[in-house]
Amino acid sequence: MLHIYNTLSRAKEPLKTVEPGLVRMYVCGMTVYDFCHLGHARMLVSFDVVQRWLRASGYRVKYVRNITDIDDKIIRRAVQNGQRMSEVTSFFIDAMHADERALGVASPDFEPRATEHVGEMLGIIKCLEQNGLAYQSDDGDVNYAVRDFPGYGKLSGKSLDDLRAGERVAVSSGKRDPLDFVLWKAAKSDEPDESKWPSSYGVGRPGWHIECSAMSRALLGLPLDIHGGGPDLKFPHHENEIAQSEGAFGGTLASIWMHCGPLMVDSDKMSKSLGNFRTIRATISADANLPDDQSSYGANPREAEMLRFFIVRNHYRSQQNYAPDNLFDAQNALDRLYQTLHNVPAEAVRIDWSHPAAQAFRAAMDDDFNTSGAVAALFELSSEANRNGSGRSSGLMRALGALLGLLQSDPATYLQSPTRYQPGSGSVQAVFTSEQIETLINDRALAKQARNFAQADQIRKTLQEGGIELEDKAGGVTQWRRV
Repeated sequence: MLHIYNTLSRAKEPLKTVEPGLVRMYVCGMTVYDFCHLGHARMLVSFDVVQRWLRASGYRVKYVRNITDIDDKIIRRAVQNGQRMSEVTSFFIDAMHADERALGVASPDFEPRATEHVGEMLGIIKCLEQNGLAYQSDDGDVNYAVRDFPGYGKLSGKSLDDLRAGERVAVSSGKRDPLDFVLWKAAKSDEPDESKWPSSYGVGRPGWHIECSAMSRALLGLPLDIHGGGPDLKFPHHENEIAQSEGAFGGTLASIWMHCGPLMVDSDKMSKSLGNFRTIRATISADANLPDDQSSYGANPREAEMLRFFIVRNHYRSQQNYAPDNLFDAQNALDRLYQTLHNVPAEAVRIDWSHPAAQAFRAAMDDDFNTSGAVAALFELSSEANRNGSGRSSGLMRALGALLGLLQSDPATYLQSPTRYQPGSGSVQAVFTSEQIETLINDRALAKQARNFAQADQIRKTLQEGGIELEDKAGGVTQWRRV
């Protein structure tokens, strides 16, 4: 049975769904005012693996990941750029989808936008007001009365007396308590018209937290089977979601809460102020740093799959450290698996769950999606395939890899794709193009035919210095790969 660590209970629990055989999963998505960063990559890949394994385990899945397309940061970006908010959000939604494709992340079943559900948000606010949990202050904002909800703090484990207003909780003189958070923001005269909606509380816009309470209930109903997100959302966002949804409708918002672990950059928290902020596209593609150039983004399987493998080889709840050397290590490990597929072509096989490696893979994934253990099973199969020359072993490795979104590229294409990470040097460009390599290999073959072995050896050495490894096969065929 699949067991999942529940942030709420602080323990692993068996997955028990409200409707047998159906998992209703809601994951908080991006606020689309900038490019996605490496923390977003971890969230996207982690929950992509979760939904893949749930489906592979026989569950039907309704996976919802929202888009926040109304927010203070979006408004500021639009004003700064002299654009409409919809132009800003459309641009960054397209960029986000390009990032997902590059990472091999499948689209969720539903991708609601906050602006599509303002009516439902106002309905929840009205319920909270009727239940004595919402009040309108003199400045026109409608706030949630945190101290009137008995369960506040149960997810984060924080007591009310110890809490301080979170990063996104604006403290204003109109609040009864500094911890009260905004449900509905009164419109300001200098804000764009498209950020304003009419309501019984006056013209304004929803607060950030109420958006997810509305979208999750509208698309999945209550309670959710799984609610997930990044580590920074546990408090205040998810804590406030619980207060809103349970305060309005009673019952439980979600049976299981899942949170990814933090992603560090050179052992520090990723931050623009520290100068270590890394976007997905800058990490995996030197050709896609500019937003108007999507043509080659993700086309290099070695670049894109390297980052996915870097994320998947660690347990989703662990702290993970991004550094060029760590990326190189992940790329080197993934190369070894692809080298097996190249040397021992995979047979098309159905997964034999009685195979010891497949059993180990399943046991790891059923233990709170332990992808680290699952990847170890892939390496066991790689060793078996190389040792026995077994296409069934490499085929099983590839079939299991598909459940993690790995090992689906053509091995020769993958191994001949440029590498960008080397130990201690970070991002580098390939020295030779594929056409140049083929020309040098042909020159080497001609030199060998002329018995000019010194020239042939020099060509091999030149290619090696450029990160190209040659392998001479029977019949005079020479294969190559980048290392």
